[in-house]
Amino acid sequence: MRRTATRPRIAYDTHGDSGSNVLLIMGLGMRGEVWAPQVAALAKQHCVATYDHRGVGASEPSPTALWTMKDMARDAARVMDDLGWERAHLVGVSMGGMVAQELALLHPTRFMSLTLIATQAGGPTGWTPPPDGLVNFLRSFAGGGGRLAALQQLLYPPEFVASMDAEKMQQQLALRFGKPAPRATIVGQVSAVMRHDTRSRLVRLRLPCLVVRPGKDRLVHPSRSEDLARLIPGAELVSLDDAGHGVTFQCAEALNALLLSHFAMAEGLAVGAHAPSVWN
Repeated sequence: MRRTATRPRIAYDTHGDSGSNVLLIMGLGMRGEVWAPQVAALAKQHCVATYDHRGVGASEPSPTALWTMKDMARDAARVMDDLGWERAHLVGVSMGGMVAQELALLHPTRFMSLTLIATQAGGPTGWTPPPDGLVNFLRSFAGGGGRLAALQQLLYPPEFVASMDAEKMQQQLALRFGKPAPRATIVGQVSAVMRHDTRSRLVRLRLPCLVVRPGKDRLVHPSRSEDLARLIPGAELVSLDDAGHGVTFQCAEALNALLLSHFAMAEGLAVGAHAPSVWN
């Protein structure tokens, strides 16, 4: 992985060598490589970048114990700067969707489109999961063998788990989530999530926005997606009714199709408005 020249140095990967740029922002405690199901599809038509948040994976730790969503948004902007990207499509899931909101607000002219997946706009109770989700969220940070079991219950509906080969599911969980982020990083990220609040500012956004609502999400209540779609002018809300919070894996094919369609629509609108046809 390459790392930004400025600090904290953020580690990032790129995939694909043609088409418009796409920046993918992952959720709490997760490495950028968890976007693998999306990268496999998007990189056939786009230049795709994924990265590890500060204190995660190959990125340097934060210079401060606590930080904000704006700090993480500035990290993402530094990745774009390092790549020499002037514009990109912006996609965020869960906490990554909160970072994406701040990034789009900080740099409104740098993005052709915005996609927010399984995320929320913040406020006093915006971050609070449903009761059973909260239990498994806390269990997912405990030591021992219960962590992956808690993540499975947190991310995927029981019907989906039952449809999967049990051994293959365990292999996927271990591959994607087997390396937990340091506790200090989780504390910093959770503090940022708890203070996140874009509700009064989202009305400023003037770009094509897709909000993806997983209907069986047990970490971010599905109603939070509905709130986002109401707050962002012209946003399109799409519900994947059988999906849990782990929608990027569970419903990868459907989600990838939504993303590709959204990107194409946004570029078509921009070209129709006499914007440049070269987006890199």
